[in-house]
Amino acid sequence: MSGADLAAAFARCEEITRTEAKNFAYGIRLLPAPKRQAMSALYAFARRVDDVGDGAGSAADKLEALAKVRAQIDSVEQGSPRQDDPVLVALSDSARRYPIPLEALRELVTGCEMDCRQQRYETFDDLVVYCRCVAGSIGRLSLSVFGSSDDSVAPGLADTLGVGLQVTNVLRDIVEDRDVMGRVYLPAEDLERFGCAPDASGPLDALADVVRFESGRAKQRYAEGLELLGLLDHRSRACVSAMAGIYRRLLDRIEHDPLAVLDHRVSVPAWEKAWVAARSLAGVGA
Repeated sequence: MSGADLAAAFARCEEITRTEAKNFAYGIRLLPAPKRQAMSALYAFARRVDDVGDGAGSAADKLEALAKVRAQIDSVEQGSPRQDDPVLVALSDSARRYPIPLEALRELVTGCEMDCRQQRYETFDDLVVYCRCVAGSIGRLSLSVFGSSDDSVAPGLADTLGVGLQVTNVLRDIVEDRDVMGRVYLPAEDLERFGCAPDASGPLDALADVVRFESGRAKQRYAEGLELLGLLDHRSRACVSAMAGIYRRLLDRIEHDPLAVLDHRVSVPAWEKAWVAARSLAGVGA
C-alpha cells in the first residue's frame, strides 16, 4: 500500500473520531501525531463494534454481524486486512507499530454480545464485568499506544479508570438505554434497595438516590484509576487527564442534579472541555 493510501486511511479514522467522539477527541489531540493516529484507528474500530451493538435489527442479526467483526480482528492479527477498508488498514498499521493487545478488541466485541443477550445486571459486580469489556478494554488498548513506566501495574489502573468512565455513561444514558434500547444497566439489587422498579422507574427521590449511590462508586474508580497518570509520559498523561477530567465534570453535574438525566442528555459545554484540555496539557491535574 502506498504512503498516500495509508495517510488517507488514518485521515478517515481521525474524521470518524472528530465526528463521533468529541470527548475522546479532546484528549487525543494532545498526543503526538503517530500516537494520535493509532488512537484514532482504535476508536474508529471501536465505533464500528458499538454501531453493530446499538444498531437496528434483531439480536440474532447483531450477533451474526459481530461474528464478522471478530473475523476482521483475526485478519488484522494475521496481517491480511481488506485493503479497501480504511479502518482495518489503519488498525493493522497501528498494530505493527505498537504492542496493541488485539484480545482487548475481542473483549469489546464480547461486551456488545452481552448487550444482545441480556438487558439487566443483578449486582454491581455483574455490571463491572460488562464495563471492563466495553471500556476497560479501551483503557488497556490506549495504554498500549501510550506506553508506561510500570507495565505490571498500569493495565489494571487503565481498566479501573475505564470502569469509572463507563458507569458515568450508564448514569447519563439511563432513559435512552431503557426506553430506546430496552436495557437497564443500573444493578437490580440497588434499584430494589432504594425502592425503584426493575426497569429503573419509580419515585423520583428514590431514583435520585440510586444515581447518587452509583456516582459514588464511579468516583472511587476515578480516584484509583487516575494513579495511572504518574506512570505516563507528559503528552499521554495530558491526554488521559483531559478525557478523565471531562468525564469527572460530567459526573459532578449528574451527582449535583441526578434527576436531570431523566429530562435531557447531561453534557459538558465545549468551552469547558477546551479549558480542561488546556489545563491538562499544562500539567494541572484531571
